[in-house]
Amino acid sequence: MEHGPDTRVLFNANCPVCNFEIEHYARYADRAGLPIRFDDLNTDARDQWGIDADTAARRLYVLHHGVLASGIPAFLVLWEQLPRYRLLGRVVGLPGIKQVAIATYDYVLAPAIYRWHLRRVKRQANRSKQH
Repeated sequence: MEHGPDTRVLFNANCPVCNFEIEHYARYADRAGLPIRFDDLNTDARDQWGIDADTAARRLYVLHHGVLASGIPAFLVLWEQLPRYRLLGRVVGLPGIKQVAIATYDYVLAPAIYRWHLRRVKRQANRSKQH
């Protein structure tokens, strides 16, 4: 049996913001030979996560050694796996900074990006109906 990656990331490749950031991490991980797999929630790969598409589109998910994290805790796990980003993870993980980062992500950034995603999906559906 083939040993799978130690870390898996579930992200929305249809979201320009999400895709830009995660593709950057994926290229870095690939060049460095890091055991990280990046799964697009818009593919069959999401089925292995047991998370529905709408829930998955709301935030970043990382599975590391069988432990699932989402939001800022997921970023902290991912950054710990990427040597170039470990210092960033340590800084963001500091008491006080971590709470502000979580609140900002949970109540401002993730909801705004999710609403943008819903508008994009609605526009695409409307265009499809017109053709």
